[in-house]
Amino acid sequence: MIQKKINKSIADKFEKQTNRNHFKVVKSKLSCAILLATASLPAFSESITVGDTNLTLYGYAKLDLIYDFDSPLGISILHQNIRLDDTSGPDGHFDAHALESRIGISTVTPTELGNIETRVEGDFYGPGGTFRLRQGYGTWNGILAGQTETNFSTFLGYTPSIDFTGQVGQTNLDRQAQIRYSTGGLSIALEEADKQGGLAYETEETVEIKSTLPDLTLRYDDALGGLNYSLGAVLRQLTVYDAAADREEDEFGYGVTFSGKMPVSSRVSLQGAVVYGEGVGGYLWLNPAAPAYYDPVAGELEAIEAVGGTLGISVAVGPGLANLAYGVSEADLDDIRNVDVSNEGEQNTSLYLNYLWSPIESVDYGIEVSHHTRELVGGREGKATRLQAMAKYTF
Repeated sequence: MIQKKINKSIADKFEKQTNRNHFKVVKSKLSCAILLATASLPAFSESITVGDTNLTLYGYAKLDLIYDFDSPLGISILHQNIRLDDTSGPDGHFDAHALESRIGISTVTPTELGNIETRVEGDFYGPGGTFRLRQGYGTWNGILAGQTETNFSTFLGYTPSIDFTGQVGQTNLDRQAQIRYSTGGLSIALEEADKQGGLAYETEETVEIKSTLPDLTLRYDDALGGLNYSLGAVLRQLTVYDAAADREEDEFGYGVTFSGKMPVSSRVSLQGAVVYGEGVGGYLWLNPAAPAYYDPVAGELEAIEAVGGTLGISVAVGPGLANLAYGVSEADLDDIRNVDVSNEGEQNTSLYLNYLWSPIESVDYGIEVSHHTRELVGGREGKATRLQAMAKYTF
């Protein structure tokens, strides 16, 4: 699920390197190789010029082979599909799909006042395997407008996974409509407000969720010695309308995050992230709770506190890269009143171990085992294990 998001000059260099050599771990330093792998960006083909515009067509075809030892978790892992330990069901499920296959076009048009750059990209993760828009944006003189990864997030804390979902507890690498301004390592954006989780546990049909203001996101990327790091924040206004009482209720929400990546040696790198907030909702990846809940008795909207983190290690081994990563996200539902949340999710975890290699440039193979858990407020829990392999051909 993934393109995800350093100082503008570092970012530009990173994107160019990635576009040339996806997962080319044996022909570059490990730190660069991990950056290439974590971004999952496609290798670019030769571009052509149409008028004043340089145009590049790129993409890849990817096959995923999946075996779930327990309950079926979906084409990409969905924690809600984990069967609870106190329920019964069939074990052992095979699946295969090519929905992550991707195609895109990027352009660069020079002008007297700076280059205009655009990107339009999609894959087949839409409903029923339909084509969907992933990226659709343009940039000029530090101003980005369109749809791309939320400015709150970054790839720095991400450890490569074959599964499209990836580790819980990191920043959400989802793509949102936004307008963003970047200068140096600082970027500020106004983003769509209704995509990162709605109201939770409302009991009245007359309660309506509404977006009043855009989400404000800020990010600062820099390096300190060998550590590349990113600091992010999001500020939100959460709003509901209670039709029965003809009343609107607002609540302030926020989230903060730190992500980092550091080479331990020429062959080993550590990367990780932490996220915390009240009303942060989906900006925390696989947050088990929504950003807020509505108390039908008190007639109040309350933000839900949540925290998450992920830590991974990547090691160059033989012709490829071995990755081990753990992630956890947890929501605090203990203070919720007048609503029964005993069967609602409170914690999600994930553990990934994989090996990725490229026998030749633009051909990637990988195998992965992952283990996932979920826990409900009332203490019920479940676990599931998946084995997955991939073949990916990039143009």
